[in-house]
Amino acid sequence: MYERIIVAIDTAQLDKAERILRRAMRMVAPGGALVLVNAVEDVPSYISVADPIDLTVAARKAADETLTALCERLGVNAQIEIRQGAAAREILASAEQNAADLILIASHVPDVSNYFIGATADRVVRHARCSVLIDR
Repeated sequence: MYERIIVAIDTAQLDKAERILRRAMRMVAPGGALVLVNAVEDVPSYISVADPIDLTVAARKAADETLTALCERLGVNAQIEIRQGAAAREILASAEQNAADLILIASHVPDVSNYFIGATADRVVRHARCSVLIDR
């Protein structure tokens, strides 16, 4: 059992998100805490005609609403963190700030550029100071 688990959630893949959240619920110690982390990537200004800040604010709000609904549907009480920036960096920062003893992250089926695990999961595994569980 783990006292504080960071559950890295990609809101674009809710089936995986639900699966790893259910796993985290089974792994957290009584009285322990779950922290759901979603990172909203920065939008380069050359990509968007609209104001990138507006897009970021909308993306953060949508992510928060999605994670809140997921927690309600599963009946889990979890802290939700919507962070800004590169996913791996923000997951690792959250783990450090929350003194996590486990990071739980889903991995997609890799391509040639990241053969064994996904790029974000790979970076998290390489740099985490706590245990990491990758769900396939």
